Amino acid sequence: EVQLVESGGGLVQPWGSLRLSCVVSGISVSEFNISWMRQAPGKGLEWVSSIRRDDGGTNYLDSVKGRFTISRDNAKNTLYLQMNSLKTEDTDVYYCTTQIGPDDIRGQGTQVTVSS
Repeated sequence: EVQLVESGGGLVQPWGSLRLSCVVSGISVSEFNISWMRQAPGKGLEWVSSIRRDDGGTNYLDSVKGRFTISRDNAKNTLYLQMNSLKTEDTDVYYCTTQIGPDDIRGQGTQVTVSS
C-alpha cells in the first residue's frame, strides 16, 4: 500500500519560512514523479511544484518561483518543500501527490497559515 504522510505545516507570519515534509512508503521517491499541491477551502487543487523521477528536475508555479524549493532525500524516502518569504496568499492545505497508473494518490495534507 502506498502512503504519503505530510507534516511541517503551521502558523507563520508573513515573510516567514516553513519546511514541509512528506514521508513516502510503498514506493520509492526516486522512481515516481512527485508533486506538492495546495487547496483553499471551497476551491480546487492547485499544483505548486514537481520533482521528476528520472533526473530530479524541478518545476514551480510562477507565484512561488524563487521562494519555494522542492527536494527529496532518497535514503529517507522523503519529499520536502522549503517555503521562504511566505505570503498570506500561500495559506492553504498542502498535499504531496503522485500518480501510479490511473490512480492519483495524495496524503492527508498539512495546514499552512500565513498571518500576522
